[in-house]
Amino acid sequence: MGKGDKRTKRGKIFAGSYGKTRQKPQTKNVPPKEGEEKAAKKGK
Repeated sequence: MGKGDKRTKRGKIFAGSYGKTRQKPQTKNVPPKEGEEKAAKKGK
């Protein structure tokens, strides 16, 4: 139960993986403003 154990949070941090014990940080889904959305489409 330490850095070598991938089932623990510390082990997942050490291995750089995610799962039930260490979930990925949630990103806030903010809708873009009307002007920014149109500008982004023209950029392609």
